Amino acid sequence: MVKARLDIALVHYPVVNRRGEEIGSAVTNLDIHDIARAARTYGAERFYIVTPYPSQVSLVFELISHWTKGPGGEHNPDRRDALSLVRLAPSLDEAAANGEAPLLVGTSAQATEGLIEWPAARDLLAQDRRVLLAFGTASGLSPRAVAKMDCFLPPLQGAGGYNHLSVRSAVSIVLDRLLGER
Repeated sequence: MVKARLDIALVHYPVVNRRGEEIGSAVTNLDIHDIARAARTYGAERFYIVTPYPSQVSLVFELISHWTKGPGGEHNPDRRDALSLVRLAPSLDEAAANGEAPLLVGTSAQATEGLIEWPAARDLLAQDRRVLLAFGTASGLSPRAVAKMDCFLPPLQGAGGYNHLSVRSAVSIVLDRLLGER
């Protein structure tokens, strides 16, 4: 497994709905837990929840505190370890500003301009450079977020025409394609 300087951002704003309108989406407990566990398994350094909404920030803070400082962490140290990677950021710019300026790598269920193939993406992660891998919730990153990306990974393709994975499933598949044993 490659040791990468990788951060993950789960973007809740700005994203788009099914009609392509820019929105903010809701933070979900399952996404936080499952993505944190995948991030820890594959060696990500940080996992950002990107939301500017105070009520969502409070929810995430309460959840993370329960598992990192409270009884949840005492009961399940592995979960505490994984959730210790979680950070809150009010914007993608704020997540990117945490330390060295990263290469911003986007994901999308559709082919997007600036696409790099999987071998090239693995090569990027093998370099000594911080990479921030951005996943959009709802129906994906908004055009404003897309414009910030340096490149995009290929869309995940299954066996048929159906293409509507949960973001937590997509994160796990992408991490395995990028960092899993070959």
